[in-house]
Amino acid sequence: MKKFDFYINPTKPTLGLYVRQGAGLPDLADANQWQLEGQVWENEVAPEILKGLEANGHAFQELGT
Repeated sequence: MKKFDFYINPTKPTLGLYVRQGAGLPDLADANQWQLEGQVWENEVAPEILKGLEANGHAFQELGT
């Protein structure tokens, strides 16, 4: 089962970012604004988010909605 890294942006705490485990954030201009919160397993990610991860290698999620 795949595992993903989960990041949050402390200045936008309602926005989360999933990326492939160990990939980091090399493509983000504001990568230093994101903080690693931990890892999640594939089965813990909503299906629509998982589709974005598979297609793009990353996916954003509004938290608390």
